[in-house]
Amino acid sequence: MKNLITILTLSLFLFSCGNDTKKEDTANYTTEKQTPLEKSIADGALVYKDFCNVCHRPKGKGVGKSFPPLAGSDWLVDKRTESIHAIKYGLSGEIQVNGKTYNSAMTPLGLSDQETADVMNYIMNTWENTQDEMVTLEEVKAVTK
Repeated sequence: MKNLITILTLSLFLFSCGNDTKKEDTANYTTEKQTPLEKSIADGALVYKDFCNVCHRPKGKGVGKSFPPLAGSDWLVDKRTESIHAIKYGLSGEIQVNGKTYNSAMTPLGLSDQETADVMNYIMNTWENTQDEMVTLEEVKAVTK
């Protein structure tokens, strides 16, 4: 009986170790196969959820005249540097987005330059937005107050 319990315990131990290895291998495979833009977009989705989601909403549609939409936003495309600046340092005053005027305030979010690049890549490549040129860390660092 003791031998049977020992064999069962050893089998369970070996089986569980094998499963952990497979999970790690799968995770590494997924990460290794992502392009830099795909990784940035994935990281940016987390930043968006934590910092931007409340005002700009889960689908980037914004809220009334208070918070402009990010989905299909001409302002993001036409004013790329200003968009980076708004995320890094906040924004106040009147802006035009898709022909509508918004005059509210966006407080500085306190994001790192990498988080800023990632969230820009997420919002510029999600919903109806598509960009060919990735927002880089160097581009974000170049935007100063």
